[in-house]
Amino acid sequence: MRRLLLVLLLLAAPAYAQALRTEVVAGGLDHPWSIAFLPDGSALVSERGGGLRRISGGTVTSIRGLPRVLTGGQGGLFDVRPHPAFAQNRLVYLSYAHGTARANGTRLARARLEGDRLVGLEVLWTATPAKRGLVHYGGRFLFLPDGTILLATGDGFDFREDAQRKTSPLGKVVRLTESGKPAPGNPFARSQGALPEVWTLGHRNPQGLALDPVRGLVYAHEHGPRGGDEVNILAPGRNYGWPVATRGRDYSGATISPFRRYPGMEEPLLDWTPSIAPSGLAVYRGAMFPEWTGDLLVGALVDREMRRVRLSPDGKTVLGQESLLGGAGARIRDVAVAPDGAIWLATDAPDGQILRVSRR
Repeated sequence: MRRLLLVLLLLAAPAYAQALRTEVVAGGLDHPWSIAFLPDGSALVSERGGGLRRISGGTVTSIRGLPRVLTGGQGGLFDVRPHPAFAQNRLVYLSYAHGTARANGTRLARARLEGDRLVGLEVLWTATPAKRGLVHYGGRFLFLPDGTILLATGDGFDFREDAQRKTSPLGKVVRLTESGKPAPGNPFARSQGALPEVWTLGHRNPQGLALDPVRGLVYAHEHGPRGGDEVNILAPGRNYGWPVATRGRDYSGATISPFRRYPGMEEPLLDWTPSIAPSGLAVYRGAMFPEWTGDLLVGALVDREMRRVRLSPDGKTVLGQESLLGGAGARIRDVAVAPDGAIWLATDAPDGQILRVSRR
């Protein structure tokens, strides 16, 4: 049964002195990671521990037939997305950590959703060669209007130099066909030794990826180390700097690079120092909050909030930012815009929740 929690939250900007209404849609989830809406109005929620739930009319059911997922550390089941033609083909795509602690990587797979079961699981792409360690997988993905898929991978933490190597899948955004092959027209497909799926490089651990269908822009954010979290506008063939250019420092306090910027590498649209640990990203296009139209909504793990980043009409300049749920007190892992324009949030906890934020 749906539980209702009314939380009066004073917002940072005077324009939002009114309260927001926050409902607990579902609870008892194992570190919910991603939220995706289906055409019938229900929602799929992935759990980092390897589970997949469906929320429909206040009822939560478990989906069976999941692939074997490597859990532990930051590993687990990551993003879930329905195919754009889900109503016809019933295909659901999943990203997750695959392998063992000593040899693993980010994987993309798909299966048909039949009732409460996934059938016909196909592995589409796996980051190879495998890496050791259970951190920095990236894992967010999205469909582009041409039917291809962008999938973000992390640098594996101990392999940050690989983010600059076109021969490595680490620290990249790759572009794939819907069946997992390197997409035609990728920028390095003709470069000797380069992986043909590489679309952008120089990323640390991207956990936010969003397409604005109106502007035609792809936004991504990624975790820095101690500071240096970034929001970027992605374009094919571009290098986003890590670890050559960064505003962050190593966790020991040591300097990672003397360069905050470097020739031939992209400047971030926005950076956060100290780190807010961004996770989950959405471009707001909905009817409930028209004053947010075209702005970015960002979940924050460290700052335990949802943050609004106000953008210029062309989406290429930050006009300001504000905390919308600064008193939420929960690590926000994902942000999704529902069909009715409300905001759904996933809280990162062993007893995690899905929250629905609407206008009071």
